[in-house]
Amino acid sequence: MPAIQHTVVDSPYDPLTLVAVDGVLSRLHMTGQRHRPPEETFGEPDPRPFGEVIHQLDAYFAGELTEFNLPLNLVGTPFQLRVWEQLLRIPYGETRTYGELAEELGSPGASRAVGLANGKNPVGIIVPCHRVIGAGGSLTGYGGGLDRKQRLLAFESGTAAPESLF
Repeated sequence: MPAIQHTVVDSPYDPLTLVAVDGVLSRLHMTGQRHRPPEETFGEPDPRPFGEVIHQLDAYFAGELTEFNLPLNLVGTPFQLRVWEQLLRIPYGETRTYGELAEELGSPGASRAVGLANGKNPVGIIVPCHRVIGAGGSLTGYGGGLDRKQRLLAFESGTAAPESLF
């Protein structure tokens, strides 16, 4: 049986709940997030597996880190895993449309499927699903809420300081 632990950390986007399976980050949940599982699935409270995750999140929110380098234990369908891997390739401060991601995956007609997989991303911020926008640049869907998505994009583009993220 896998060991599941969690901890809660402060961030400019409200508290973040980090969940590890066998010591590897598996989920990051925001307050009020869509698709947030019940707290009883978060395992035992234990901050020990999260030292490097917390260090990198702090550096990201301080504007000092633009790319996370963490082992992840992502669980999803093969298609979801391909989408999440593609999300990790979107550079800091840039965006892609759902259609562009579908094309990059070799499935140009699958923008809706990409959107659904994007919405099920279990490790928001670190796997940057907030960097995906609708056709024409519109802000569409974000499990953490459109306000958070807008603030993350403004932060990464340099148009908002970290202290304005609250």
